[in-house]
Amino acid sequence: MNTTYSFQIYKSASLLPQEWNSLAVNNIFLTREYLEVLENSCPVNMICHFIAIFNEDKLIGIVLTQFLFAEKLESFGDRDQCLKTSVRNFAFKNFASHVLFVGNNMLTGQNAFVFHQDAKESKAIKTLHKAIKQLKKDLKDNGKKVHITSIKDFTESEIEPLKAEFKNNYTFSTQPNMVFEINTNWKTEQDYIDALSKKYRDQYKRARKKAEGIEKKKMSLSDIKKYEDVIYDLYFHVAKNAPFNTFFLARNHFSFFKEIMKDNFLFYGYFLEEKLIGFNTLIKNGSVMDTYFLGYDETIQREKMLYLNMLYDMIAYSINQGFTEIVFARTALEIKSSVGAKPVKMYGLITHSNALINHNIAKLFNYLEPKTDWQERNPFK
Repeated sequence: MNTTYSFQIYKSASLLPQEWNSLAVNNIFLTREYLEVLENSCPVNMICHFIAIFNEDKLIGIVLTQFLFAEKLESFGDRDQCLKTSVRNFAFKNFASHVLFVGNNMLTGQNAFVFHQDAKESKAIKTLHKAIKQLKKDLKDNGKKVHITSIKDFTESEIEPLKAEFKNNYTFSTQPNMVFEINTNWKTEQDYIDALSKKYRDQYKRARKKAEGIEKKKMSLSDIKKYEDVIYDLYFHVAKNAPFNTFFLARNHFSFFKEIMKDNFLFYGYFLEEKLIGFNTLIKNGSVMDTYFLGYDETIQREKMLYLNMLYDMIAYSINQGFTEIVFARTALEIKSSVGAKPVKMYGLITHSNALINHNIAKLFNYLEPKTDWQERNPFK
């Protein structure tokens, strides 16, 4: 029997079909609650759309897209003030300032869609393709022409069925996702420390000694609200100095997140002499712990090895709570590698609306995606 798949595009999480969450059971980042957070406290230069795919009237697919328009951004990352950056910023503003992401540009990993196990994958992907075309047409009708479309963050096996459907797309590989596998035999932080080789056990001890005097505190919703401005400054400092940035969070992002996601969202503040000097955030995603945004005061960070201590704290908490892995995402690859995270290669698809540019998209992409040279470490015995 030949059934037809159809799609529906929603502008608000409040309009999603009743049964939406039944498909998001294994991924918190596609649940109605998380999408509500995204919609209501997302970066100023982002518009989210949600796509439902149906077989007759049965929901068989859920999709997240993010439309980013870079003209509202004052910084694409301030760190590398050189010719390449100015050329990149020019290219970005003129040829790539309207980007449609199928997936979540604020996270690493496959957070783009979920299909029901009974769905025919190739057919669902074909319907997704139609939905993307329709969304681009709708955006264009509203005066927002999409320059670049990117479907992102899949492993090598996950990207294959997409490549078969999206034929004129360039397959790119970005910085790897750093994933920390938790050994099933570890029950406490001490088990982790015992597994480290001498050099990295010494690194652990040195970092912990440096952090003496810093108090770590699990922060409640009222705490987060109380420190909202300090939190934002600490976050913004780190984000602004990243090599490349396509968005900045809204000021109320963390408090709104805590309000909606409750215990699934953890916010830890680091205090020195009663002053908030850093924070990190974690999201419980089933048996996986996802690290989210962090911020710190650079002057104290160096002296106290704060960032490294945060990584150790995340590992300790995740082991104690019985999680199976920690997604440390991209950036700071070497330091994450030094605590035991391993790189997982991630792929995406990208296409440009201009045929000539699309023909040379590989060159443009390599220009927009900063290259990082780093050395992988193995801290274990």
